[in-house]
Amino acid sequence: MGDYRSMCRPLMFLALLFAFGATPLSAHETIYEIIETYELRADGSERFLGAVQQPVHPATAASDTAIAAFGPFRVLDDRRAALVDVTGPATPGQFAAMLRAYPQIAELDMIDCPGTEDDHANLRLGRMIRSAGIATRVPAGGSVRSGAVELFVAGARRTVEPGAEFAVHAWLDDSGHEADDYALADPENAKYLAYYREMGMSPIEAEAFYAMTNSAPHASARWLNASQMALWVRLDSPVG
Repeated sequence: MGDYRSMCRPLMFLALLFAFGATPLSAHETIYEIIETYELRADGSERFLGAVQQPVHPATAASDTAIAAFGPFRVLDDRRAALVDVTGPATPGQFAAMLRAYPQIAELDMIDCPGTEDDHANLRLGRMIRSAGIATRVPAGGSVRSGAVELFVAGARRTVEPGAEFAVHAWLDDSGHEADDYALADPENAKYLAYYREMGMSPIEAEAFYAMTNSAPHASARWLNASQMALWVRLDSPVG
C-alpha cells in the first residue's frame, strides 16, 4: 500500500538576462538578476527602456550556482548541498551517489521542498540523512512542505531562520484513505511514529507531532512559521 505527501507551490520564473554571483551560494548571500526592457521600433530596431535589479528565487539561485546536481539535490560546495524539488523513488540512490562524490557534505539547505511522490522512499532518505550525520537548515525564504518535513526532522542538527515556512497535511494512500482512517496502532500509522522516535522524539512527542501533521486533510494544509515549528521540533539554534 503506497502513500504520499506532496504539496507543490507554483513558482514564477522570469527571463534571466544577467546574473550576479557565479560562485556557490553562501549561507546568507542573495543572488540578483537584472531584467532589461526594450521597445521594438517600427523599423525593427530596439530602444532600451531601462533595467531593474531583483533577487532570484533561492531555488533558482541554488541551481544556477551549484557545482553538481543529483536529482533534486544541488551541491553548493564541498560541505553543503541544497534540496530544491520533490523527492521520489530514485532519490535515496541519488543522495547516496552525491555522498560518494562529495563525502564531506555536512549540511542540507532545504530551500524549496514540495514533498514526496513516494513516502516509503522518503522515510528511507530521512534515515540516510540521519545516519550520515547531516544537519538540516531552512534558510529565510525556505519552504518545507508535506513529506519534506520528515526530511527536516531527520537532521542531526536542525536550524531554522526567521522567514522560513512549513506546511503539513495528512498523507493519502492509493485507496484514497488518510491517516485518520486507520487505527493509530495500524502499520500505516505506526511506521511514522517509529520514524519520529528514531529521529530523537520521545513516544509522547512523536504522537503529538504526528497528530499535528495530520490535523489538516490531504487536500488542505496547516502552515507554520519558524517559531511555530520550534514548538514541535527541537532546534539547535534559537529562532529570533
